[in-house]
Amino acid sequence: MAPARHTRHRPPAAAASAATPPSASAEAPDAAPSPPRAPLSPPGDEIGKNAHEERERMYARMRKELGYGDKEIAALREIIGDSRVISEGNPDISEHPMKRSECYRIRKDAGLESPKALAELAKKESVCKARYMVPVTGKPDAGVTPVCIDQYEFPDIPCEYPTVYASAKQASDMCRAVGKRLCDAHEWEGACAGELRKAEDEYLWDRPRRMEMWYFKNKDRQKVWAYGPEKNHALCATASHKSRKCNGGGWETCGSNTYPAGAFPKCVSSFGVYDQHGNAAEHMSLPMKPEDLGSRGGLGETEMKGSWFIFLREEAHEDDCRWRAPAWHATRVDDPMSHMNYHLGFRCCKDISE
Repeated sequence: MAPARHTRHRPPAAAASAATPPSASAEAPDAAPSPPRAPLSPPGDEIGKNAHEERERMYARMRKELGYGDKEIAALREIIGDSRVISEGNPDISEHPMKRSECYRIRKDAGLESPKALAELAKKESVCKARYMVPVTGKPDAGVTPVCIDQYEFPDIPCEYPTVYASAKQASDMCRAVGKRLCDAHEWEGACAGELRKAEDEYLWDRPRRMEMWYFKNKDRQKVWAYGPEKNHALCATASHKSRKCNGGGWETCGSNTYPAGAFPKCVSSFGVYDQHGNAAEHMSLPMKPEDLGSRGGLGETEMKGSWFIFLREEAHEDDCRWRAPAWHATRVDDPMSHMNYHLGFRCCKDISE
């Protein structure tokens, strides 16, 4: 593995005090008793010389921290193939502003690796039957079926840099490879805002034009961020920068200058989902009709969720929890030519019955 000199490190932005996050509106399903939860293993700071080396490190961490076996890793290898770009970003030009080891220290100091915190996490994981996944619920008696969501951007391991440069189709396929699926827009929004709502209340299925999705349940949306009701980019992984020659996108000119996942303990939703603001933006599936819902085995059109790592310096678009971007690089999710980019990652969801 190449030494960490491939990355230049900058100190993170000073975080202000977090506002009180919105409360989860309903109890998660009953969790079965779970064995003692092992803490996160201290991550190394090495950076691969190329995308292949970075992925090999990722596979090893996924085996150790997520318990994936040969089946899952083989499926991921088949999807990714010999891609020179699906990775943590171009190691020749990416300038991660924080080392993995610094993220690990921050999380330990915040008590996220304490026995109490791990016991609470284990209860949530037992509902989802997966490491680093948490259930997302709706208001009591609202008739909303809970769903599980990754706490962190793929590969869903604390203190790993997000995987970027996967197309929407590859992101969806990679979620399937590990027994999950790409999240629907309203699921991501509910995990962020602290309340999951019924799909039929979140989408306008019969609409003459695609752009009407923007207005339905979004025109008068109540703005809230994962960490609370007041916008504060300094609480999240937003203080990084674009590469000097970056103009739009490109492996050779745009570094994926992300932070390690979960490095900002106050940038978390009431359900325990991190980095929904800042770090990498995220692929999402936007259902266009009921059969497109992920819970029904479908896929919709591409959408981007969340802000990304430059937003303390340059706010490229809105980033509150229920903001939508229905016209963003629009294709079907499963289109082989669906969009990919240097600041774009993803996270996965999972139906609790699975």
